[in-house]
Amino acid sequence: MANDVLSDMGMKRVFSITEAKAKFSRLLRRVAAREEITITKRGVPVARLVPVEAQKDKRQLGFYEGQFTVPDDFDAPLPGEILDAFEGKVKARRSKP
Repeated sequence: MANDVLSDMGMKRVFSITEAKAKFSRLLRRVAAREEITITKRGVPVARLVPVEAQKDKRQLGFYEGQFTVPDDFDAPLPGEILDAFEGKVKARRSKP
């Protein structure tokens, strides 16, 4: 099946929007086979169909279990001077050189 897709389209890698719409599923098969396709509008490239990178392994939950603890006051309100600095109410102090 892949051979007839390639022979039907030749080795062309640039398609107009009209051609791409008419052959979209075939183009996706070519992209799945690691080929890049350029789509043009009035001869100007506007998009590229590229293969999606393989997904990395999913993260392992609990990987750092027991290696740190969250303090009880983790979500306590910030002290006034720190909160004011975040909100831009206090000018930042410059350290002396």
